[in-house]
Amino acid sequence: MDLGIFRYLCQAETRRLVSLLGVTIALILVLQFYELPNSEFLSSLTAKIKSFTMDTPLVNSTMETHNVNVNFNASNSSSISPQESSLGSVDGKDVNLTSQGNQSSLLAPQPMVPLPNTSFFDSKVFPKDGILSSLLSSNATIVKDASAIWKNSKRRPSKVVSISEMNLILQHSHGSSQGAKPASSSAVNVEILNAKSEIENAPIIMNDSRLYSPLYRNVSMFRRSYELMEKMLKVFVYPDGDTPIFHEPLLEGIYASEGWFMKSMEGNKQFTTRDPEKAHLFYIPFSSRLLQLTLYVRNSHKRSNLIEYMKNYVDVIAGKYPFWNRTNGTDHFVVACHDWAPAETRGRMLNCIRALCNADTEVGFKIGKDVSLPETYVRSVENPLKNIGGNPPSQRPILAFFAGGLHGYVRPMLIKLWENKEPDMKISGPLPHVRGNKNYIELMKSSRFCICARGHEVNSPRVVEAIFHECVPVIISDNFIPPLFEVLNWESFAVFIKEKHIAYLRDVLVSISEERYLEMHKRVKMVQEHFLWHHEPVKYDLFHMLLHSIWYNRVFYTS
Repeated sequence: MDLGIFRYLCQAETRRLVSLLGVTIALILVLQFYELPNSEFLSSLTAKIKSFTMDTPLVNSTMETHNVNVNFNASNSSSISPQESSLGSVDGKDVNLTSQGNQSSLLAPQPMVPLPNTSFFDSKVFPKDGILSSLLSSNATIVKDASAIWKNSKRRPSKVVSISEMNLILQHSHGSSQGAKPASSSAVNVEILNAKSEIENAPIIMNDSRLYSPLYRNVSMFRRSYELMEKMLKVFVYPDGDTPIFHEPLLEGIYASEGWFMKSMEGNKQFTTRDPEKAHLFYIPFSSRLLQLTLYVRNSHKRSNLIEYMKNYVDVIAGKYPFWNRTNGTDHFVVACHDWAPAETRGRMLNCIRALCNADTEVGFKIGKDVSLPETYVRSVENPLKNIGGNPPSQRPILAFFAGGLHGYVRPMLIKLWENKEPDMKISGPLPHVRGNKNYIELMKSSRFCICARGHEVNSPRVVEAIFHECVPVIISDNFIPPLFEVLNWESFAVFIKEKHIAYLRDVLVSISEERYLEMHKRVKMVQEHFLWHHEPVKYDLFHMLLHSIWYNRVFYTS
């Protein structure tokens, strides 16, 4: 064949292919515009990802890892602000819906501590073909219905604070001690300031046989802080207050965390002191659950008498002892798990460190000062560790699991979208009651991801239950600060999805590569020790971790 004719035929064929490609793209754009309510999300997931920041265990680095957030950006969006656009967080990466221009890029907010510069493209993290086909087959009507439920809810937050923003708030509230001076020259204040300096200048840990560095924001600082707590911390427990509201721990049920801490703290000899002049912290040992059971008038819908009761208690100890007035309560703390605890500790008590299960930025929780208390559902007082553990990854055929009451606005949205929609997703309302909750526990043990959706409040015992049963938590609860936030790097072992993006739950989960899932499962298993209650507390268990977070915020918080 003549060479000129051959070239002519090639050019003609090329033009045909280009035309066909143009028509195909046009059809996809039309489909996006008319059938999918969030076309920018589809564009973001199908855009080419050119680089990917990995944490050190997956790239065989021996350097210490710290928290980082990366934003995946794609198509333009004029209707969603950068703060609102983040889909959620998958292993430390915030998946965003907005961009500048038409190219996909990676934007990393300044991390709390410099990270090793290691990055590569992992094609398994966001497989474009799988995501594209999944989204094209999505039911656009259901997605719109879910969006309407969320928008029309009277209880949804007025402003959503992303995990990335929470990290920055924590960094700001725990400012550097350079040039800082103690509030007074008392021995206790000098000790606190010296401890802060020692923690900030902690020697870098390269390897630790006990602590797995990716689980922590800064494992070197954590270990040094924990050592100093064991060495020097002293707590004065107020003897005032009548039972049952004070000094009477409840050790069973979903509010048991406050009772187990009270039991462990009041029976402790290492950290408690009878000399308040030597105390770094002052503990007010009340039970928010027993306060509610004792004083709340059923069906009255009024909590003013509970708030007044706690106010009167503070007035009593402030009049009897000089310690509250000396610091206006900033070195005092409470541990309270009932949903109403934020309201019960209003007024003057807002100054103290509040360890709360209902850790909600919308109701006054201060990141860096207050502590998120794990809500642990203790079913057996005799054996709080009963049924701990789960199946290995190879024996977890269920992709995602949720079962529970439909209170609140998020869970009905979850059920409407995902119940009986996919064979590998077990999403339902309450399960039939079985002694020991056996069915529920077995489903958790057999699932890769456990959905922790908020109810009336942001907190849920499912977060800790998922960890107990080695199921990667998927937290769908806007403005919920996860437990022990000041120490743990939650994004390394949990998935965060914003409430308004619940329609994309499956797309986020199937986008997580097998390699990354196995690493997250491993981390969930390793972080488990920090969420266990023991009759006699042991190193790094929940009693010690909670006390450490209170101590850590006492040392670092700057208002």
